[in-house]
Amino acid sequence: MPPTPQPAEGRWPPQIKFIVGNEACERFSYYGMRSILAGYITGAVLKGGLGQTSDTATEIIHCFVFVNYFLPLFGAWLSDKIVGRYHTILWVSLFYCAGHGVLACSDFAGGVHGRMICLFTGLALIAFGSGGIKPCVSAFMGDQFKPEQSPLLQKAYGAFYWSINFGSFFAFLVIPWVKDHHGYSLAFLVPGLLMATATFIFWRGTKHYVRIPPARKTHQAGFFRVFFAALSGPRGTGKSFWDAARSRFGDAEIDAAKSVLPILMVFALIPIFFSLFDQTNSTWVLQGQKMIPANFLGFNLGAEEMQSMNPLVVMLLVPLFTLGLYQRIGRLAAPLKRMAMGMFLAAGSYLVVAALQARIEHGVQLSVLWQTVPYVILTAAEVLVSTTGLEFAFREAAPEMKSIIMSFWLLTTAFGDLFVAVLTKLLSNHAGNAAVSTGRFLQYAGLTFIVAILFTIVASFYRYRDEAAARGK
Repeated sequence: MPPTPQPAEGRWPPQIKFIVGNEACERFSYYGMRSILAGYITGAVLKGGLGQTSDTATEIIHCFVFVNYFLPLFGAWLSDKIVGRYHTILWVSLFYCAGHGVLACSDFAGGVHGRMICLFTGLALIAFGSGGIKPCVSAFMGDQFKPEQSPLLQKAYGAFYWSINFGSFFAFLVIPWVKDHHGYSLAFLVPGLLMATATFIFWRGTKHYVRIPPARKTHQAGFFRVFFAALSGPRGTGKSFWDAARSRFGDAEIDAAKSVLPILMVFALIPIFFSLFDQTNSTWVLQGQKMIPANFLGFNLGAEEMQSMNPLVVMLLVPLFTLGLYQRIGRLAAPLKRMAMGMFLAAGSYLVVAALQARIEHGVQLSVLWQTVPYVILTAAEVLVSTTGLEFAFREAAPEMKSIIMSFWLLTTAFGDLFVAVLTKLLSNHAGNAAVSTGRFLQYAGLTFIVAILFTIVASFYRYRDEAAARGK
């Protein structure tokens, strides 16, 4: 086959459109399913729901997301060491499609017990599929750029994140409508069809992709092999931690492994952000169900539809930030400074959510549109933290470590959601509704303010491998 034409330095590689299209459809499938998950678990049995409490729904959803974001470790190992990023994305996506199929068949499982089995089986397959490809897709996109095109990565990852939210925006509007008019089975089937479409779009770009060989072909050691060799090897006087591994590995392999630990020091403070952000699909929905639905241009906006506010605002803010704001603020646009600002904003959004919850608990009837305020604040924080985190992870990692670094980045979401599930379990009350309360929202806000201060301190000591990133370029 003829080689793919090499793009000019100032233009994106043409195969990027297949990756972005795949991501938009995949995110529609994922967030479409999640948009109705809280309502499905807590909904009345006679109306097709499972009849569980708010605390149970919160635990199930955040445990699912934890597994979803923990499995990228497996995906990174599979892609980096065995089959490469392309084959990992293509084949693991089939498990993803199967998970949606199981959820779509839940109505045929009999009573609540059978449907609960379908729920856990379907979520497990989706977590395996989604988690397996997560560290690969964004890194695979970065692989398509030549080294001299690195300045394009900030805008490319902005577009990548924009496509995620383009897909999820329509998912949050379409899937609740399908559920309301045709029931849960069809509402779970539609995301499965979109995931099948995502897999097809990705396959269509096969002949154009740049593929980085896995370590079994390049014979390069991974991070863990070098790290454990350094941890267990002999260490003489005056030698550094990594010197203990030099008897088994070369300088290039050790330098690549050394690039990982400073990044992990930054990542260690990120989970609390995702503890807050991922509650937009759980406790925020459950809060919205106690508010008055709104009608906008003839379209009903309830708690589930309000989730579309997040991707809508992202699609507006990503180009505004990447094409305008970052160029104007100079060194303040350095990745870690952006992320620190985002952490403070996230904490502020929960002060607003707590204020809304306090009024609900005092019997005030509020329109669900009041949730727009915290959505806008938290979404601005998401753009500063999550979009930037993808860029930071890819730019700072050594080429051999990009998938494993992406998986560590995704682990920050895993542990954030695990924290929510554990806290909900430990502090649940007899009514099963403590997860949606003024006090709980204030606890999250206070903890995040403290972590944001610590993050700012850690960020001030970080030394960038990519000097352009340090200058906000």
